Amino acid sequence: MSFPLLTATAVLPALGAIATAAVPAARRTAAKWLALLVSLATLALAITVLVRFDPDGSRYQLTESHAWIAEFGVRYELGVDGIAVALIALTALLIPFIVLAGWHDADPLETGSRRWRPTQGFFALILAVEAMVIISFEATDVFLFYIFFEAMLIPMYFLIGGFGDRAHAGSDEKAAAQRSYAAVKFLLYNLVGGLIMLAAVIGLYVVAGNFSLQEIAEARANGTLDMATNTERWLFLGFFFAFAVKAPLWPLHTWLPNAMGEATAPVAVLITAVVDKVGTFAMLRFCLQLFPEASKWATPAILVLAVISIIYGALLAVGQRDIKRLVAYASISHFGFIIMGIFAMTSQGQSGATLYMVNHGISTAALMLVAGFLISRRGSRLIADYGGVQKVAPVLAGTFLIGGLATLSLPGLAPFVSEFLVLVGTFARYPVIGIIATFGIVLAALYTLVLYQRTMTGPVKPEVSAMPDLRLRELVVVAPLVVLLIFLGVYPKPVTDIVNPAVKSTMSDVHKKDPKPEVEAAK
Repeated sequence: MSFPLLTATAVLPALGAIATAAVPAARRTAAKWLALLVSLATLALAITVLVRFDPDGSRYQLTESHAWIAEFGVRYELGVDGIAVALIALTALLIPFIVLAGWHDADPLETGSRRWRPTQGFFALILAVEAMVIISFEATDVFLFYIFFEAMLIPMYFLIGGFGDRAHAGSDEKAAAQRSYAAVKFLLYNLVGGLIMLAAVIGLYVVAGNFSLQEIAEARANGTLDMATNTERWLFLGFFFAFAVKAPLWPLHTWLPNAMGEATAPVAVLITAVVDKVGTFAMLRFCLQLFPEASKWATPAILVLAVISIIYGALLAVGQRDIKRLVAYASISHFGFIIMGIFAMTSQGQSGATLYMVNHGISTAALMLVAGFLISRRGSRLIADYGGVQKVAPVLAGTFLIGGLATLSLPGLAPFVSEFLVLVGTFARYPVIGIIATFGIVLAALYTLVLYQRTMTGPVKPEVSAMPDLRLRELVVVAPLVVLLIFLGVYPKPVTDIVNPAVKSTMSDVHKKDPKPEVEAAK
């Protein structure tokens, strides 16, 4: 039997989480290094998956299938297509940077009103989330996917509620109440979505008789499984609702600004750059593949919600006074672009949406982690408390600018290519939606440049006059992300070559072809 590479990629961080949590309380530094080494080993396995994946091969590769709960047709089935491979690589890449960036975020606090912060638990929870996200990308059994789709909420709840942003230091009771509110809101929103999805999963089993994604999709394609129109639509809505909460899509987005605002910067990156991608990925893998006709039926309404997310998120980002909440609302806008690309039902739109998931993860990580370094120095998340930072910390300001320019999709940086493809794909089939969405680009330039101007330029405020520049550990975190933003902005082909065949298969699932140009190319 061949080596179970996909299982190993998910199990390694799970075992690392257990080992990290078991490190004695007095050995905090050892726990940090263990977590970092495990995350790097997981990255090595993810790279092996990437290398062994053949974009021109079968749709699902490196597959594993074992009986699990035979009485209910549940199997332990794993397999990856190009979209899953790209997102597994993104997840494994970001976790070591998250660990390094949060190196001191869970150290004991010496203020008398604060209790001990369990360092080992913080890093163990991060590895646990990584394991659950990776197996969610790998699962081709619907029930197996659902279990980990829901299970990742538990470690995320403790990361948000138990390890808050130190910018709140000095107001312990208020900070604890805000963290608790954000954590509970995150959990309730996602649990409600998950419970609705559970009903749809059970309904799918009643109709199909099993939970195998590939078997159900094949049966739909060859006509041996014929769902009634209303049944398919209700099942689609059950799945889509859960994914729209996770994504998040307006109006199910309100948990995200609270969660990102109250979490530490590395945990905020974990939320929006890693965990939320499971929602948009699942729309491609499950909604379109299992319910193609219902997906086409719901497309107009979903596109309207997506374009509302784009404009609404960008407008609220413009008006924010809190740095982290600004990034959160910007992410809501970006997720609107991703969902718009998925449901534009064009190959350009879906390729752009998948590429956007990868590029958004890198750009948001770069911007939010640098913002976290800035906040930890000043002890405030308020934009008004900064000014003139570029004169005292030029490297910090420069990396902050690159992250911001990537967020507004400046040509030459990675998100531009994906946003361009999404807009081209949307214009081809829904020109009015594409035109409205374009205003999100203008608003992105506004909130990004205003943020940079107010925090980094102008007179040096006394509170930031002694602010140190990025340290070596922080440079190790930020520099590779900046390099990736530039490299993928100039040469996105390595990612598009991997995802395009999977996108082609998804287009075939929904029986859609790209619309022909209205004007034929000149011969």
